[in-house]
Amino acid sequence: MPAKSVKVLEADQSHVKLKIEGFDQSYLNSVRRISLAELPVLAIDDVVILENTSPVYDEVVAHRLGLIPLVTPVDKYPLPEECDCNSPSGCPKCRVMIVLDAAAANVARTVYSGELVAPEDPSVRPVSDKIPIVKLAPNQKIKIEAYARMGRGREHAKWQAAPVAVLADVEGKEGAHTLEVESVGNYTAPTLMLKSVQLLEKEIKQVSDGVGAGE
Repeated sequence: MPAKSVKVLEADQSHVKLKIEGFDQSYLNSVRRISLAELPVLAIDDVVILENTSPVYDEVVAHRLGLIPLVTPVDKYPLPEECDCNSPSGCPKCRVMIVLDAAAANVARTVYSGELVAPEDPSVRPVSDKIPIVKLAPNQKIKIEAYARMGRGREHAKWQAAPVAVLADVEGKEGAHTLEVESVGNYTAPTLMLKSVQLLEKEIKQVSDGVGAGE
């Protein structure tokens, strides 16, 4: 087994690729799986339609809102089951209110994700301002109050932080691998990778502590 080392081959806000030597493949695959399915991010999960005169059904609008990726402040919001409010509907500590209030005057127009606003926490916003939500004809209106909470990709695709995570062997070099992760945009790709490693280490410690307590 070669000496342990980690080298950044490529990195930007949406993509990171590492060359890793000396680490067990099962450990690296666990990091990959966590980035895909276990890393918590914010997504809209509860939608209250206050007014909707558009041609799109309320249920369809709610579904579209849920699939809009949201920038997630690092370590600011707990998962619902970890919040001390113990409320199924959540509280300001574990959920974020997001509002949409849009109307068309005399000309039809498309309502985009950039019109979603989180008045209580402006750091929470759509990853892209250009995701279409609904098209309004003249004099039509849509007014919504929605709530975003933390969740994991294994619950629903809307909570998936990484659409792609690939672990591969380095050809001709035993014990060397590349780990490549892309981010939806909830976190930057380097932050996503780091948080995946931290979550794995936390889970390993919990198991270790549990085994130690039983001795």
